[in-house]
Amino acid sequence: MRIISVGTLKAFWENPSHRDSEQPLRTWIKVVRVAEWPDPPAIKRMFNSADILRDGRVIFDIGGNKYRLVAWVNFDFGVVYVRFIGTHRAYDRIDPQSI
Repeated sequence: MRIISVGTLKAFWENPSHRDSEQPLRTWIKVVRVAEWPDPPAIKRMFNSADILRDGRVIFDIGGNKYRLVAWVNFDFGVVYVRFIGTHRAYDRIDPQSI
């Protein structure tokens, strides 16, 4: 899969408050880049804690569930668009379906 907005993830882990997210996010990037997801169940097989929303939205738990990553997955083109990365508190203030 091709990941759009890796820079967003890098900016997040470079924030001193989120330094502990760097390794889990790098691991997520490495796993997703080699993934070939034809459909949402393929994501669940790889990330069983992922929450699948409608219209290709997926919520990933990062860093032992300390952080949340919301992505939109375009299965036809093999692209993952990072829409949000943040703490659970920040996640609670957004609508993952529309962000």
